[in-house]
Amino acid sequence: MVLVPQSMSYAQIATLPPQYGLYSSFVGVFIYCFFATSKDVSIGPVAVMSLTVAQIISAIDTKHPDVWSGPQIATTLAFICGFIVLGIGILRLGWLVEFIPAPAVSGFMTGSAINIVAGQVPGLMGITGFNTRAATFKVIINTLKGLPRTTLDAAWGLSGLVALYAIRIVCGRLARRFPGKSRLIFFVSVSRNAFVVIVLTIAAWLYCRDHKTASGKYPIKILQSVPRGFQDVGPPLIDPELVKALAGQLPVATIILLLEHIAISKSFGRVNGYKINPNQELIAIGVTNTIGSVFHAYPATGSFSRSALKSKSGVRTPLAGIATAVVVIVALYGLTPAFYWIPNAGLSAVIIHAVADLVASPSQVYSFWRISPLEFFIWAAAVLVTVFSTIENGIYTSICTSLALLLVRIARPRGYFLGKVVLSDPTGLSNSREVFIPLRPDGVTNPDVKVEPPPPGVIVYRLEESYLYPNCSGLNTILVDYVKENMRRGIDVSTIKLRDRPWNDPGPLHQDAQAAQAANSAKPDLRAIVLDLSTVSHIDTTAVQALIDTRNEVQRWANHAVEFHFASILSPWIRRALIAGGFGTGVPASNLLQEVASVVPYRGGRKEEPKYGEGLSRSDAEAPEISELPVSARDPTEPLLPLETPFFHFDLESAVRAAGSIYAGKAPSFQETIAKHVEEIGPRQEIVAAAKVGGSISPEENSMLATAIRRAKDAGVPKENIESALARAERTRSHGQVLTFEAMMNSSVGLIIHRARPAPVKFLFQQRGYVKVQIGDDMENLLDRLINECPIDFAEWNDASSDHDQRGVELVCPTGDLSRVAKIIEEYAPSSPLCEILTSEVNWASVENQDASEQERSQAESLVDDLEENDDIERVFTTLEDNRLIAHC
Repeated sequence: MVLVPQSMSYAQIATLPPQYGLYSSFVGVFIYCFFATSKDVSIGPVAVMSLTVAQIISAIDTKHPDVWSGPQIATTLAFICGFIVLGIGILRLGWLVEFIPAPAVSGFMTGSAINIVAGQVPGLMGITGFNTRAATFKVIINTLKGLPRTTLDAAWGLSGLVALYAIRIVCGRLARRFPGKSRLIFFVSVSRNAFVVIVLTIAAWLYCRDHKTASGKYPIKILQSVPRGFQDVGPPLIDPELVKALAGQLPVATIILLLEHIAISKSFGRVNGYKINPNQELIAIGVTNTIGSVFHAYPATGSFSRSALKSKSGVRTPLAGIATAVVVIVALYGLTPAFYWIPNAGLSAVIIHAVADLVASPSQVYSFWRISPLEFFIWAAAVLVTVFSTIENGIYTSICTSLALLLVRIARPRGYFLGKVVLSDPTGLSNSREVFIPLRPDGVTNPDVKVEPPPPGVIVYRLEESYLYPNCSGLNTILVDYVKENMRRGIDVSTIKLRDRPWNDPGPLHQDAQAAQAANSAKPDLRAIVLDLSTVSHIDTTAVQALIDTRNEVQRWANHAVEFHFASILSPWIRRALIAGGFGTGVPASNLLQEVASVVPYRGGRKEEPKYGEGLSRSDAEAPEISELPVSARDPTEPLLPLETPFFHFDLESAVRAAGSIYAGKAPSFQETIAKHVEEIGPRQEIVAAAKVGGSISPEENSMLATAIRRAKDAGVPKENIESALARAERTRSHGQVLTFEAMMNSSVGLIIHRARPAPVKFLFQQRGYVKVQIGDDMENLLDRLINECPIDFAEWNDASSDHDQRGVELVCPTGDLSRVAKIIEEYAPSSPLCEILTSEVNWASVENQDASEQERSQAESLVDDLEENDDIERVFTTLEDNRLIAHC
């Protein structure tokens, strides 16, 4: 009751005989139901596609007059577009439709609806004498000019249009007033198209049958003859030359075909609580149009108005389309004589009534403005271009502007420099927690809340988009500019001669040099940059190169190494890319490639990539051995992140803590204190960083230790010393809990003054269990049992006292076995009354004993005195007999 009059009306829009609309209707509803994933969508002729077909036919006729008929052009277009859409569905490329947002679709649909309504008003009023396929604004102007030429057709057209709206309005009010009969009222409302067409057809027959002119014309325009049944069913006649002529028109037709259908099917799936498969829907629409060409149908796609009627009618499966196909067959074979008297103005009224609903309502347009003003402008551009140009240009405008907006959002993403806010539960039921929010007002967080900046020398930045080649240069500029504006420059440029400065860095004017240096000194020294990657899902080669460039630029500005910490890495591919760029592992930038994305390779002095085992061991300064304590896979304290990347952090809080806490001490004054004594001791002495042996489950502590070793490397400590220290640490783990320096746990640096030669650095102390016991002559049995059952390192005999025949022995064992050793001795004591444990304690033992000369002792004592007087030093440990010193700062 809706499909038949609409299909004949839309065929008129396509400038085709009305039967072609019925052909498309039958094939659409019949074939689609076997492939569909939506129960509500009704396939057939639609207004926008019909208007596009009319424009394509007009364009082909203009370039190739009288070569191909309109039906042949339309059928060939249906076959080619259907085949293209079918291929897109089979290749699973339906996601391409997602690049066109809803406002863009609404824009060209609104513009097309206005275009169609404007083109149908002349037919409604019986006005002729101008091209109704011209630009919309021209059609509107010519229609207004032609109002004096209104004919008798307006009596049928206007009365039909008023009746259609009157029935809908009255039925809507009755349904609200009588909700119990709403379903009956709904079907009455649905029948309004058929009812109005039947009444107008009867009126036309009553009036026109007696007013036929001598030339055979009627006073109003009517459909007249409609061929009965399907005509010339068979393989479509595809002319290669016609295909070539259609090539330029295929994109817009294909876009309308798939875009309108996917938009409608998704909409009804969302309303009725089911999900469609876009690729399967494209296959369905492709098969429908490809097979439709056999019946000489023109392109068909989803109709919003008819789909809405199916949905409200309560259809349960797509097979409802078969019943609709039966109705179309009955109309084709049994009602075509009655179609003769249908007035064209009545069909124009049906078209206007159906298409007007495609125009976006003011509330919908306002929602575009509220949600995204930029997308509102895309909608407005699509409408205006469609109205003042063509539907084709409107579609291209909406698509191009949408893609341009997407590229702009990718190329210029938002990002914020972050600070810290401590949140606490006002009820006191939970502990406080730290969150990081933008330092500057962002329009989301409360501007009255005071945001605490990161620790001095630390920058925290959050990028709110994937880090890709369109936006990497912008991020580089943002970070470098922020560093130059807010962080201290490591070199006093005023002391450098003009000829030695970079050509693009003149530095401050001579008269302003002192003030500029004072302002520079007041700024914090840059130490670390923390990047929050919690919203970054992809990273590419160009972006990694830009990050390397950023690292190089900020390090040149600071004139020392700057650490880069990364929080919340989402993908193993991001981790892989960052490691390939030299980030995360803590390897000094001087040992890394400066270019990973060279367009033209530069061979002049470029460093080769360091390889593990070739001068740089895997246990290098900030690398695996000091990352996290390896534990059993069954241990609940197993580290979340791999050990090889200590500068990759699970969350932003731990990343900022690791980056900031390692600089809590005042390293420069400490180094100045040491420097004087280094000169006194002479070149044979070395200052080296203490390496952590036992490891820790705390990533923050590991990062602090990593930085301590990094400082030693920057100070010129031989790499072999640090590597040997780490290797020794690995070997000694099973022999007891080796001392993890207290100073390092509290953001400090442990230093060792080691005697002579570039010998391997060994660790100062390790924790051991000591047991002193006195026993009698039969102690061999006890010792045998202890040695067999416990990992006793050594047993040392001591001379007994002169008045007792007793012997004393000192046993050294791992701390974990101390209680076991004591228990065995206690079990042995009842059988030997002289057996007694004298002491049982845990103590620190030096790893290696060395003799120290008097000169070395004097130099060490002098250094200890100065270190203790320095405000930066919290505690000093000395083992002068071993020629070692540890300073905690």
